[in-house]
Amino acid sequence: MARYVGPRCRLCRREGAKLFLKGEKCFSAKCPVEKRNSAPGQHGAKRARLSNYATQLREKQKLRRTYGILEKQFRRYYHDADRSKGATGERLLQILESRLDNVVYRMGFAVSRNEARQLVRHKAVVVDGQVVTIPSFQVTAHNIIQVSEGSRQQLRVTAALEMAHQQGMPEWVDVDMKNMRGEFKATPERSDLSPDINENLVVELYSK
Repeated sequence: MARYVGPRCRLCRREGAKLFLKGEKCFSAKCPVEKRNSAPGQHGAKRARLSNYATQLREKQKLRRTYGILEKQFRRYYHDADRSKGATGERLLQILESRLDNVVYRMGFAVSRNEARQLVRHKAVVVDGQVVTIPSFQVTAHNIIQVSEGSRQQLRVTAALEMAHQQGMPEWVDVDMKNMRGEFKATPERSDLSPDINENLVVELYSK
């Protein structure tokens, strides 16, 4: 499947916000958004006033790039959220948060969602005793996620857990760092997620 392979910091600069795509670098002074918060390119510093449509589009792109989702799949997630009970925007965020690669990242087994996706693809993640190699696998409440025996000595996993210990973990996961094992306690509520996301703009965009 096609996937963006260019500079990830460029995506953060384009959206004018930290998308946390580069792990430890995002929390350091080396973060390009901290150094120059302007869009990439020759005319990046000239931020034009955005129309309503452009504002909605940028919010959608920001959300899609944060979770590393391609357009076709993101649109499918939106339609799934629209058909389910509850607020469409909140359900969309919950579906994205329940992806296996995102849960692996939230549990601190990887420094970024991209690295978490690699771990899943390389058979390094076990869900309820079974190896799962599909990053988009939907994790449900009380699923047990752990790093496979053969992957526990990987330096990137131990380094990620160290960083997660310093940064803290969300309340909807319970992680045993010593055994590299965690429980997805429940789907997060909207109040648990970042207030920087305006999912209503995404709903407005797709509702047209």
